[in-house]
Amino acid sequence: MSSMKYIQIDLLNEIAILRINRPEALNAMNLDVIFELARAIDIISADEGIKVLVITGAGERSFCAGADISYMVNIDAVTAEKYASSAQSVLNKIEKMEKPVIAAINGFALGGGCELSLVCDIRIASENAKIGQPEVTIGIPPGWGGTQRLLRVVGPAKAKEMIFTGKMITAHEAATIGLVNQVISLSDEEKSNLDPSVDQNNEKEKSIALSKLLNKKLLEHCITFAREITKNSFNAVRISKMLINKGMDADIDTGLRLEIYGWALCFAHEDRQKMMGAFLNKNTKK
Repeated sequence: MSSMKYIQIDLLNEIAILRINRPEALNAMNLDVIFELARAIDIISADEGIKVLVITGAGERSFCAGADISYMVNIDAVTAEKYASSAQSVLNKIEKMEKPVIAAINGFALGGGCELSLVCDIRIASENAKIGQPEVTIGIPPGWGGTQRLLRVVGPAKAKEMIFTGKMITAHEAATIGLVNQVISLSDEEKSNLDPSVDQNNEKEKSIALSKLLNKKLLEHCITFAREITKNSFNAVRISKMLINKGMDADIDTGLRLEIYGWALCFAHEDRQKMMGAFLNKNTKK
């Protein structure tokens, strides 16, 4: 489906898997990646056959290492403003997609990579993931939405701790503060069932094989999770997403009134009548 250099799109029935494909730079996002990502999101948004999007990074080491420092080191303030604006524009586009978006965090999600994960609806991380907003360590604050979205997900105190220190946290730490929904680990049995061709005494070879196995398990889990969503009414899911996103920054009365309108709107959709009828028929036969 994709003929782009830095973005790969694979289709699995009603699920699209989007990979940032720049592993030699830990999937950091330069202007070309941002441009291609925006194009890919437009393609996926317009495809009515796609119900859920999974975003991940190519390789096993990194989901996305954020902005491209080798590009940023020599740019001026005007160029920096344009860079951040283009990045925020595509991240806003992902956040506002009608389709649910799952981040499969396979390794580093730093700076813009963490900010990319924050615009996804669900974040699932492999146990070797490292997440952080390290921008202050190179003389800038987060610029792709981190100061705004991180506080809405983990609260202002934890957001300030992560941003002020610039430290990376583990996937398990991220789960305890609600930054990721789930952490995927390999069982002892899975670790012992490596390909026989792998030299168990070669630590580097063994580590690479385990990382590949973990990444495979992460993606399989995200696809299973996505399938659970596709079983439901897409109309009801997309309206639920809109209500949650809009309600986050509204007062409770406005949020509740929006919910009533969203709820009532579903009664005009064929999904509701068909699925309610099927539910009643199923229970009548018991």
